[in-house]
Amino acid sequence: MSTNIHPWSRFLRCFATLVACASCVALATGQKKDMPRENVVDFPAFGEALCVHNLFQSNMVLQRDKPIPIWGWANPGEKVSISFAGQTKEDKADKDRAWKITLPAMEANAEAQTLTVNGKDKTLTLENVLIGDVWILGGQSNMEEPLQNVENGKLEIVSANYPGIRILTVPAQNGPKVKKGFARLHEWSNWSGRHFRKGDWDVCSPEIVRELSAIGYVFARRLHMAAQVPIGVIDASRGGTTVETWTPTPVLEKIETPEVKGLLAEWEKKVAEFDPQKDLEKRVENHHNWVKNMKKQGREIPKGRTVPTDLRPGPAMDQNRPGNCYASMIAPIAGLSVKGAIFHQGYNNAGGGSAGADMYYQVFGKMITAWRDAFNDPHMPFGIISLCTAGEPQTRDDYLEKMVNGGIYIREAQYKTFLDFLNAGDENVGFASSFDKRRSWYHPQLKIPVGERISRWALATQYGFEKDIKWKPPMYTEMKVEEGKIILKMDTWVRAVTNGPIEGFAIAGKDRRFQPAEAEWLVTGKDQHNRPKHDRRVIALSSPHVPEPLHFRYAWGRNPMGNLQSADHNDLPFATQRSDDWRMENVPVKLTGFDDLPPKDFARRANHESKKALQLDDLGRRLKEAQTLIDERKEEYEKKRDAERKRAEEKK
Repeated sequence: MSTNIHPWSRFLRCFATLVACASCVALATGQKKDMPRENVVDFPAFGEALCVHNLFQSNMVLQRDKPIPIWGWANPGEKVSISFAGQTKEDKADKDRAWKITLPAMEANAEAQTLTVNGKDKTLTLENVLIGDVWILGGQSNMEEPLQNVENGKLEIVSANYPGIRILTVPAQNGPKVKKGFARLHEWSNWSGRHFRKGDWDVCSPEIVRELSAIGYVFARRLHMAAQVPIGVIDASRGGTTVETWTPTPVLEKIETPEVKGLLAEWEKKVAEFDPQKDLEKRVENHHNWVKNMKKQGREIPKGRTVPTDLRPGPAMDQNRPGNCYASMIAPIAGLSVKGAIFHQGYNNAGGGSAGADMYYQVFGKMITAWRDAFNDPHMPFGIISLCTAGEPQTRDDYLEKMVNGGIYIREAQYKTFLDFLNAGDENVGFASSFDKRRSWYHPQLKIPVGERISRWALATQYGFEKDIKWKPPMYTEMKVEEGKIILKMDTWVRAVTNGPIEGFAIAGKDRRFQPAEAEWLVTGKDQHNRPKHDRRVIALSSPHVPEPLHFRYAWGRNPMGNLQSADHNDLPFATQRSDDWRMENVPVKLTGFDDLPPKDFARRANHESKKALQLDDLGRRLKEAQTLIDERKEEYEKKRDAERKRAEEKK
């Protein structure tokens, strides 16, 4: 919905925003002088007497077109009222100090408004409040990756003057106990060796946006530009996390599969067996050994490096203990009215082999439903961004070897989860591939195009641009085998990115030995100039090395070959997928003799054995192709070379 704003009002609003931004520039990087190497709290999660949840602050965005719950704490029995947008609502704090007031749904409004919370002896004033759409950013470090670290990020930063976009980053908390709030603080990062300011709503500006999620910023910027409504983004992502930690423990406990039950049992055992005293003794021993080695090398002991004395909580507080991140980072913001969420994750689930991928698929759909429940919207829009690339690019020379990687199966599980919702009639779950934004590092810095791609889904499905914007990836609607070829019928015209040969398909027969496939559009006849006519909705897959194919795989590599996309001026890739259901450990041959290994150890062993076998298959194919080339072209080459020599001799 567009909001008409008088030019003078727009000027006043922008001036007020500049003043607000100027006051927070000094805090933008989260740095204060002489802060200890630990979290430094500015405002606790729960204040004394009258207070609101830290979700509700000056500069925030409230969700439009939905009832708006606002809650906080006061003295037991204290009457609390909220005044906003010309209306006042009241409640009374219960014996636990909690109160909650729900304002009626309102239309989008880009004019800065003031919200007041009145108690018996205290009034809270929240200024510069907008009404628009609020989106949650979820996942791990590739969602968290800040704009200042990505390719072309600096260009986005200097352009990020959007007072209608507001930003909040949720602090990282730990533990299985469900948290009701979060502090506003300077969060210490051992990884970065610095503090980050978290828990505050900020107005989007070049100073603020540099540390926001790159994907999240681009997503918000595109929505704001197109829809012309205020956009708030709440970044609840956290590096190094798994899908199970983002899922409520009670939800996990209801999944009756061997993989999930085994995962929960493994964590219960780790928590039960952890001895904090023995852990401390081991750390002390390690410290003394380290000091001894440093002195032996003549190196100085850094200041502040002392013998450990603290007892650590151990696995119970591990960020990847199932349910912990949900309890600590989603539960604290649950109940807020929001528009939707986008989610980019998978790296830390990629090492579990087929069992780990099965577990991911069993959990992911339940996680999405749990998040919808948390925000009181069973149809809440949820955008899935598939696992990004990592490792050296797959080539034709090492094609088969690079097909052995657990991350590919996670990417497949994400796509399958999307299809499950879509096929059930749920149009509010979106999907965007990211494997084609290739870099070898596991934090590929091509984030801006990924943010643009997931915004296509949101704009088309949530903002009325479905006639203008296409977002769904090309999909095959039918597969059949004819005359030694696999025929795939697509739902749209497709082409290679460069209009060259289509790359990225592999096919296999019943022996489960895949080979790279030649992929061509189906020839349906000839045109008036006697040239082949092609049906660009149908692809034929074949290989001289697979005379009787049964199944295909596409983009089956962690950093895969794969260049097929829709042919309608949209860079929408054909997603990572396959037609077979063979387990990773059974391709090309089933691993035997190691059934007693734990699942992750079994997966590592299987990867090792499979790679050895597939390296041989790659080499064998290359030798055959080389021999075929020699057989077909050797005579022609020798004739031309002889002719060249004769011409050279005649010129002497």
